[in-house]
Amino acid sequence: MNVAIVGVSGAVGQEFLRVLTEQDFPVDNLYLFGSKRSAGRSYTFKGREYVVRELTHGDDFKDVDIAFVSAGGSTSREFADTITKHGTLMIDNSSTFRMDDDVPLVVPEVNGNDALNAPRHIIANPNCTTIQMVVALKPIHDRWPIRRVRVATYQAASGAGASAMDELVEQHKTLSQGGEARVEKFAYQLAYNVIPHIDVFTDNDYTKEEMKMHNETRKIMHAPDIKVSATCVRVPVMRAHSEAVWIETESPVDIEAVRDALAGSKGITVIDSPADKAYPMPLFVADKDDVYVGRLRADITDPCGLTMWVVGDQIKKGAALNAVQIAQYLLAHGWKR
Repeated sequence: MNVAIVGVSGAVGQEFLRVLTEQDFPVDNLYLFGSKRSAGRSYTFKGREYVVRELTHGDDFKDVDIAFVSAGGSTSREFADTITKHGTLMIDNSSTFRMDDDVPLVVPEVNGNDALNAPRHIIANPNCTTIQMVVALKPIHDRWPIRRVRVATYQAASGAGASAMDELVEQHKTLSQGGEARVEKFAYQLAYNVIPHIDVFTDNDYTKEEMKMHNETRKIMHAPDIKVSATCVRVPVMRAHSEAVWIETESPVDIEAVRDALAGSKGITVIDSPADKAYPMPLFVADKDDVYVGRLRADITDPCGLTMWVVGDQIKKGAALNAVQIAQYLLAHGWKR
């Protein structure tokens, strides 16, 4: 395959290089693209140096089979036609096309077949918080149809990019030396704090991040009747998002059967032994491929309810790995440009 990475200098772009190597994805030729500022940089992939090209409206994608794009919504919108005009498949990590009816929004463990129908040669990668949640919801919904989901997220600094991670480190260092923290990436100082505000607020006082979880979950799971209410919170964790999830099903659930269903599902690791203080945490989930689930219990307020704790590396499974898994799914099902 001839593969391109657009936005290679960012945190997700760098993760693409690692994931493609780890997954031994069949790359014959690799093309790296970035902004004018990034052009000329070089990165190593499988022992070979590649130089970043500036992304322009030319014919650079003519020979590219798959382009993994993570350069922000405005770039995706502006360059989608340029990337796809010769038949290149664009797997896009921005929110630009996610809710378009003619663009599949795909998590392979949940709705992989949707990727096989991409009339615009664009497949959207869902929001990171949505990805890890729907992976955990799918085995439950298949057996006990879900009516309602309430979720509170605990989102790491890395969800806002490499510069946000740097800012958190710098804030801790500066504050420990008695200085004043520099605040640029977030609304407030993140070090020693939590911020219940991710993305911009909408007219209903939910943020765009929270509405993404509502809308994307329903599209991915082909379940327009599921109600999803989210509160998204930024926490001073470097990498990997956590979610407390309350689920209401149409009929009473058996927690042991739920645990078995989750443990037997691809892409999920269950760590759930309260007596042994065993549960997923960002400290141990960072850089892992799976979505981790624990703290499974019946909801004491609702016989048709259960609660769980879900943790996933949002740069990896929540972005680069999910996109690469989409491509792997397509190849396994005979896709060709």
